[in-house]
Amino acid sequence: MDKAPRAPARVPRAPSGASAPAHESSVLLLAVVFTGLVIYASLYPFTGWTWPAGQPLSALLVLRWPRYHLGFDDGSNFVGYMPLGALLYASALRLGRRPPAAGVLAVVLSAALSWSMEFTQHFLPGRYSSLMDWALNSLGAAAGLSLAVAVQSAGAGVRWSTVRENWFVPHSGATLALLLLWPIGFLYPRNVPFCQGITWERLQEAAYDLLSDHPLAPWFEWLWASLGENTGTMSKAAEALAVALGLLGPCLLAFAISRPGWRRAALVAAAVGVGLAANTLSAALNFGPVHALGWVTSTVPAGLTLGAVLALACVFVGQRPAAALGLVALSINVALVAQAPSDPYYAESLQQWEQGRFIHFHGLAQWVGWLWPFAALAGLFRRVVRNDAPAPA
Repeated sequence: MDKAPRAPARVPRAPSGASAPAHESSVLLLAVVFTGLVIYASLYPFTGWTWPAGQPLSALLVLRWPRYHLGFDDGSNFVGYMPLGALLYASALRLGRRPPAAGVLAVVLSAALSWSMEFTQHFLPGRYSSLMDWALNSLGAAAGLSLAVAVQSAGAGVRWSTVRENWFVPHSGATLALLLLWPIGFLYPRNVPFCQGITWERLQEAAYDLLSDHPLAPWFEWLWASLGENTGTMSKAAEALAVALGLLGPCLLAFAISRPGWRRAALVAAAVGVGLAANTLSAALNFGPVHALGWVTSTVPAGLTLGAVLALACVFVGQRPAAALGLVALSINVALVAQAPSDPYYAESLQQWEQGRFIHFHGLAQWVGWLWPFAALAGLFRRVVRNDAPAPA
């Protein structure tokens, strides 16, 4: 008796609401990065470690209410942990936790991180741990969690999944996280508007501070021999080109993970708007609202126009060619920034920043601005060389 043909095995479907495995999670990466930024801002400048005189470990484990506090610090402690609570909640959901468990996990982890930072600050001169800071951090994380729950309940998660499917290619989570970090680097004053990276002069200063007292210092004097000689101003043509490439680079990075077409024009407009807002906010925080546009030189409008035109000319370019063009644009931009001289506005910006109330955020924004172009170059190179061909059956 012939046997009936066996029906082909069905491939099990992912649970309803689960994300497709083809997509990297940008929220997970952002949660990790933001946690690192919180640790950096809490322990900066990482120098002068010492055990508090006459304090046993049991006394350090108990946080105390401060005798005085500042309104700005209170607000920073509260607002600074709001994104962390939201990101940890979204990450827990992404990892398959149910909403109640994800909420509890986000608050507990945020509170534990805050307590560990407050405890560690006992060993840093100039940093003062307090129970009030821990309470504000924890309340800020809870507020961020509440906002995330409200946004999730409104269906934003489903809408974002739809937008991501329509706008971006699979495996784009890391690049999306990198694009979201781009504006943070502008909060630290830049020597060239709309540009990030590190100048050769700053590298020389770092080499001098690190090696000048070393016994082998004579072997390294060539590193800082020309320190202080790069004075004057950048030519208008070079500055306009640097500004244009400073806008074009992140646009091409976005094009490397987005689908060709009109949507890319919206990404260009978003890059211009976010970049203008971040640079203006930095100037306003340093010099006051009256000088919020003091960073806009005569060449900035021309540079932004050129960068936007070049970006719009690439809206129909494929992802891999866009990544290759991005490598070229960002490499030239990094070279221009490295050779740029310091100017009086930049020096004054640094003095205001390093001596003002944003001292604890100094290193955070500085390192993001220094390292972002190199992280973007690595991401673009990965896009150029990756093999997206489907695996054989």
